[in-house]
Amino acid sequence: MAWSSGKDAAWALHLTRQSGELEIVGLLTTVSEAFGRVSMHGVRETLLEAQAAALGLPLHRVSIPAPCSDDIYGVLMRASLAQARADGVSHVIFGDIFLEDVRAYREARLREAGMTACFPLWLSDTTVLAHQMIESGLRAVITCVDPRQAPREIAGRAYDKELLDLLPDSVDPCGENGEFHTFVWDGPLLARPIEISVGETVERDGFLFSDLLPREHPQIAGNT
Repeated sequence: MAWSSGKDAAWALHLTRQSGELEIVGLLTTVSEAFGRVSMHGVRETLLEAQAAALGLPLHRVSIPAPCSDDIYGVLMRASLAQARADGVSHVIFGDIFLEDVRAYREARLREAGMTACFPLWLSDTTVLAHQMIESGLRAVITCVDPRQAPREIAGRAYDKELLDLLPDSVDPCGENGEFHTFVWDGPLLARPIEISVGETVERDGFLFSDLLPREHPQIAGNT
């Protein structure tokens, strides 16, 4: 499973498990070696590890430099996929929904590795999908916002129906155009909640990142 720590990857994993068509054997995540955080989502490795434990799946990290060129990223991912293929992995699951160029890129890289890319959410209506995830009990918080595309004030908020009501029509409800990214801390696929609190929000490289911290009881803005 190509694992971002966010809601779309989580829902794709959930649907795949429900279908029973594939056996999920691990999570593949790119982590910034400079910051010790999930790439783009900005989530601490400790929380990523807590997710993997709650999912009952081994975590396979691909450490990338910051910044990371496309060439270096390609080399590192090819090596990781080659190792997975040698270990018997035949498919990689992605949470992409409608970006054709992203899908084509992933499919090409997987073909090179002798593997198949799977897209359980492909061409889903993102408004319907967003409500399905929330109504299922999936709980997530927004960790990264592109303020050029989405309101700054949604950083650090719970991903819930109230949040969806706040989004302008120009923002995809699932953030599929890169408007925002999330971290899943509870839901039907997790054996237990990952207890967090929202820390400081900072701006870096044109994006807003809300730091998530482990805590005894989760308190997330907008969550009830």
